[in-house]
Amino acid sequence: MTSFSSMSERAWRVRELYAGVETQRYGRPWSREEVALGFVGDVGDLMKLVQAAEGVRAIPDAPAKLAHELADCLWSVMTLARMYEIDLEAAFARTMDELEAGLEARP
Repeated sequence: MTSFSSMSERAWRVRELYAGVETQRYGRPWSREEVALGFVGDVGDLMKLVQAAEGVRAIPDAPAKLAHELADCLWSVMTLARMYEIDLEAAFARTMDELEAGLEARP
């Protein structure tokens, strides 16, 4: 199984490749805000595929496209975390600890 750290490093390498393409096309790499806006678009695409998985939309090859879009969204989250200097692995662990504690404390 691939470690979170190696996934994060690979996501950043892909981000650097995108930055090169963006620099060629637009004269500069995308800003953090532009990467976040791209993520919003990906979430919209994800929702269409979720609807397809639930039978609300007809999208050919929806399961494979859903897997791709989930991975694309994960890439965006990992990339944004790096751009904002957030240790996502540690933040995830803390957040899950908080959520578990809150849920376990419920009657």
